[in-house]
Amino acid sequence: MKIAVPKERRAHERRVAASPDTVKKLTDMGFDIVIESGAGEAAAMPDSLFSDAGATIAPDAAATYADADLVFKIQRPLRAGEGDVDELALIKSGACLIASLAPYADDEGIKAYAAAGVNAFSLELMPRITRAQSMDILSSQNNLAGYKAVVEAADHFNRAMPMMMTAAGTVAPAKVMVFGAGVSGLQAIATAKRMGAVVMATDVRPATKEQVESLGGKFVMVEDEESAEAETAAGYAKEMSDEYKAKQAQLIADTVAKQDIAITTALIPGRPAPILITEEMVKSMKPGSVIYDLAAETGGNCELTEPGEVVVKHDVTIIGHLNVPSRVPVDASNLFAKNLVNFLSPHVDTENGTVNFDWDDETVAGILLTKDGQVVHPQFGGPQPEPEPEETAPESEGE
Repeated sequence: MKIAVPKERRAHERRVAASPDTVKKLTDMGFDIVIESGAGEAAAMPDSLFSDAGATIAPDAAATYADADLVFKIQRPLRAGEGDVDELALIKSGACLIASLAPYADDEGIKAYAAAGVNAFSLELMPRITRAQSMDILSSQNNLAGYKAVVEAADHFNRAMPMMMTAAGTVAPAKVMVFGAGVSGLQAIATAKRMGAVVMATDVRPATKEQVESLGGKFVMVEDEESAEAETAAGYAKEMSDEYKAKQAQLIADTVAKQDIAITTALIPGRPAPILITEEMVKSMKPGSVIYDLAAETGGNCELTEPGEVVVKHDVTIIGHLNVPSRVPVDASNLFAKNLVNFLSPHVDTENGTVNFDWDDETVAGILLTKDGQVVHPQFGGPQPEPEPEETAPESEGE
C-alpha cells in the first residue's frame, strides 16, 4: 500500500506529516512511502533524509498523490479555487485521508470529502482516553505552542524574566499570568517558571488547580457551585453562565493589572474563543506589558487581538500569531508524525503491509468524518446514535 506525504500548501504552515524516523517504521511495516520533493524543507528535513530512510521522492503533487491508498497531511487539502493545486481532486476515491481537517470551521470540506469518496479522518477529534494519548495531536502540538508563546512573549518584553541581584541593585522577576490550564497553558506555566518568572494561572475547571500548583503557579478563580461542573466528560471546558463570567472577569481584571505578561489559551470546540481580556483590562496593564493570544485563530481571547499580527495598543504589545506549533516546525513535525504512526499501527497487518481499520474502535469512529461517500460523524451531519431503550418495570400480575 502507498502512503503519500505531500508538501503543505496552506498559509503559515511549515510542518510536514512525516519524519525520517516514521518513514523507516512505516517501510518496515511494508508500506511504500512517497514524499513530495521539498515537503520537509521548512522543518529542516531535506529530501535526502527521507530517501535515506526508504521513501521515494516525487517531483510534484500529482505524482505524490497518484494511486495513494493513504494520505498523511498536517492541514486539510486545498480544494478548487483555494490555491494553484486542487489537492482533493488528486486523492483517489476510497483512499484514506488522515490529517487535521478543522471540521468545525469547514462544513463544505466535509461534504467535499464525502462527494469525492474519500474516507476522511480528522485527528483533532481524537477521544481523550488513556489509550489514545500517543495519538493526540492537540496534546503534542499545543504543548509546543505553550512553550513557544512564553519564549516569544519574553522576546517582546523589555525587561528580564528572572530576579537578578547585582551590585547595582536588584531586578524584580517578571509576573506572568496564564489563562487556561490545558496542555498549552500548563507548558506555558512550566516554561515561565523555568525562566524565573512569578506565575499565576486561571481556569474555569477546579480540577486544574492541583496541576497549576504542582508546577509552581498560583491558581486564581472564582470557586462556586457552577465552577464545580465546568468540565465535560471528555475533559474540555464548558461554556459558563453570564453571571459566572462577570464574577470571574472582575477577579481577573483586578489581577491582570499587576501582571507583566499574559498568555491566553482558552478555546471551546466549535465556538469563537471567549473574550478574557477586555480593552479596559489592557489599559490597566503597565506600559511595556505583553499579551500572547494563543486563541487568535478563532478570534482571540483578548478584545484587541488582531489575528496574524503583532500590535501595540495602549502601550501593551499584543501578539496574535497564527499556527503557533508551526513556529517550532522540527519538533512539531516529529511529534505529529509519531501521532500518525501511533494511530495507524494497531490496524496494520504487517505480514502483507495492508490496513484493516476496526470501524468500531473509539479512536477510529471518534475521528472518522466520511466513509464510502457518506458523512458518518454524528456531530457533523452523520447518523445519530440510537437512544438506548429505557428500562421499565414489569407489570404486576393480577390476583
